Amino acid sequence: MEDARYGGLTQKEVKERINAGKTNQSDTSTGLTVKQIILSNTLTYFNLIFLVITVLLCIVGSFRNLTFLPIILWNIIIGIIQEWRAKKTLDKMNLLNAPHAIVVRDGKESKVTSEELVQDDVVLLSAGEQICADATVLEGNVQVNESLLTGESDEIDKKKGDTLLSGSFVVSGRCYARLDKVGNESYISKLTSEAKTIDGYEQSEMVRSINEIIKWVGIVIIPIGVILFYQSFFLNGVTFQKSITSMVAAVLGMIPEGLYLLTTVALALSTMRLSKRKVLLHDMKSIETLARVDVLCVDKTGTITEPEMKVKEVVFEEDDVTERLTDYVLASKDNNATMQALQSFIPEDAEQKHAALKVVPFTSSTKYGGIIFNDATYLLGAPEFIMRSEFEKIEDKILPYTDKGYRALLFAKYDGTELEHGLSGSVEPLAYVIFENPIRQNARQTFEYFKKQKVAIKVISGDNPKTVSEISEQAGIDGARNYVDASTLTTDAQVEEALETKTVFGRVTPKQKQAFVSALQKNGHTVAMTGDGVNDILAMKDADCSVAMASGSEATAQVAQVVLLDSDFVHMPNVVLEGRQVVNNIQRSASLFLVKNIFSLLMAVFSAVLMFTYPLEPSQISLVTGFTIGVPGFLLALEPTKDRIKGHFLTNVFIKAFPAGLTDMVSVAALVVCGKIFGISDDEISTMATLLLGAIGLIVLVRISRPFNKKKWAILWLNVAGLVFCFLFLKHLFAISPLSRADFLLVVVFMFAADSILRHLTHATERIARKIRKKRQDSPRHFGKKG
Repeated sequence: MEDARYGGLTQKEVKERINAGKTNQSDTSTGLTVKQIILSNTLTYFNLIFLVITVLLCIVGSFRNLTFLPIILWNIIIGIIQEWRAKKTLDKMNLLNAPHAIVVRDGKESKVTSEELVQDDVVLLSAGEQICADATVLEGNVQVNESLLTGESDEIDKKKGDTLLSGSFVVSGRCYARLDKVGNESYISKLTSEAKTIDGYEQSEMVRSINEIIKWVGIVIIPIGVILFYQSFFLNGVTFQKSITSMVAAVLGMIPEGLYLLTTVALALSTMRLSKRKVLLHDMKSIETLARVDVLCVDKTGTITEPEMKVKEVVFEEDDVTERLTDYVLASKDNNATMQALQSFIPEDAEQKHAALKVVPFTSSTKYGGIIFNDATYLLGAPEFIMRSEFEKIEDKILPYTDKGYRALLFAKYDGTELEHGLSGSVEPLAYVIFENPIRQNARQTFEYFKKQKVAIKVISGDNPKTVSEISEQAGIDGARNYVDASTLTTDAQVEEALETKTVFGRVTPKQKQAFVSALQKNGHTVAMTGDGVNDILAMKDADCSVAMASGSEATAQVAQVVLLDSDFVHMPNVVLEGRQVVNNIQRSASLFLVKNIFSLLMAVFSAVLMFTYPLEPSQISLVTGFTIGVPGFLLALEPTKDRIKGHFLTNVFIKAFPAGLTDMVSVAALVVCGKIFGISDDEISTMATLLLGAIGLIVLVRISRPFNKKKWAILWLNVAGLVFCFLFLKHLFAISPLSRADFLLVVVFMFAADSILRHLTHATERIARKIRKKRQDSPRHFGKKG
């Protein structure tokens, strides 16, 4: 604790405000409570249908057809447990990464989490910090960026008496402020609450596609179920019990009961696996988005290099100006990596010899800072921005260092006092401060991975482009020699051309970073943006996926969808691989689930149109579903895969599922017709249809599992064994009737026919899909839509 300038609240006053509910805790959290997790897994539309089905089957005494109930209950339990485990993991990590504030209480400064603040607390705000409650400046001057609230990226000066809005962040300066509105009363809480009410929450393509499937299935199953019951009971004269069980079988087949659970569990497990690698996900959709990324924008400091910067040496122009440079460092209010390196460089016992009258902090837009002392004005910053048109006079002195990848700042004397709105006076160079950043140990391997995965790297930095280019080449970034000074890119056309041809961009302003992300998206790219400073926030907010280093500013970490808690960029390949595994495996498993839904829907329509009673019983649907969809679907969803995601999720799933679903329907429909012609009983037809569906399901499983490995072979044989066991030893439970030799041979014939039908339908579907894709590629690109 440190002695503070203000007394602040006493502990007694803090307790009074806590008891009065005037804390900085809000109700706008996006995480689910345990109660919400339980309710979201139990009170669903399909669980209501399952309840109705259960009641109907109990009424008609068909208890053996309740075999689906243990599966449904198991689905609910697994869903609750996995979501709860993921919540616990995320809550712990969010606590570690929670925003903090320096608060003054009882005349002492201390660090607390933002949720521990109360109304009327006095806080000390510095550069890089997010303002966590509405406040009034008591003393000091800061520049604040309100872009997260207003969309405007201007840096606004705030002085004594001015209002600070929660959700904005401090770009530069330092001030004491009193919190006026906290928690739900703060501006950001009201804005967040309104946004949640109006817009809901953004979903990834995969989750959106699955919800679309569930929505349409939910719409059609009720009318189809009613039609099937009416046709069977009233028109065909079938018994009430048989009409109910056949209708229930059709409805059960159409419900994708495991699909949503599969997605939820896979994402939850993925979140927990990433948490073990010190990766925090603020947004679940970021897993999928990162897996689809084809352009990764990175900064030099903290990504390619270690975040800690060191002063290599100070090169004086003529006289030794160590004393004046020391004065500048001690008087500066900057708290960035550059100033921290300078503070470590000067002696600990150094004293300020000249009084500072005015301190203008360094900003990423001006690229310099300045201090007016009682006898002169001094500047420290990027040489090009301080020297302006006279930069060529000193360029040769800086090049030897920048060519080796070092960063050079100019310390200069300035003939003027106006610093905030551009420089106009003459400048006298005094010294060059040379900085170095060690390249991260595994940077080369990380960038080599992205090169192999055909993910383009764009290095976007505020430093000298030649310096950044040199460091990027040392880190093994492909095309690092293709660099450009972003200050020369003045039109949108120049920006777009540079982004397609260049790899390294130097002297980039925060507004330009945002423009670069938008331009890449406009040209159809999926963009991820990494950053660690407030100057990265605008671009990160607009990127498809944002990744922050926890060692950077708190404001950046709170905005990002993904936070690397140990600030090690080497985790990025793991995050991408995790995303690819989740999406590819859910895509593969979803196609298995959709086969059943397509078959049941088409079979229900066929039965209704041709006045046939639906040929299967609910227990038989459960049997086939369990061993050809449910068990293999969940096990395959855990299989490692590195394949890059291509195409649209729903399209990919449908292309794989439709041929199999149609094959199931054609085969079973033909079997039913043959059964009627040859006088085979309904019980025998349902058994033959179950056997046929099981065989086709295993054929589909074989096709989806390629290429095989030991685990996939084990999954296949496990499910074959399960089906055989149930057919031999659980005949009564699954309504398996004895079959004659002729019946069995007929099933074998249909199996071979089904394999041929499936092969031809698959080829036809893939051929049509290729033509559609080619037509889309040949058509003019529509800018603004990401592929």
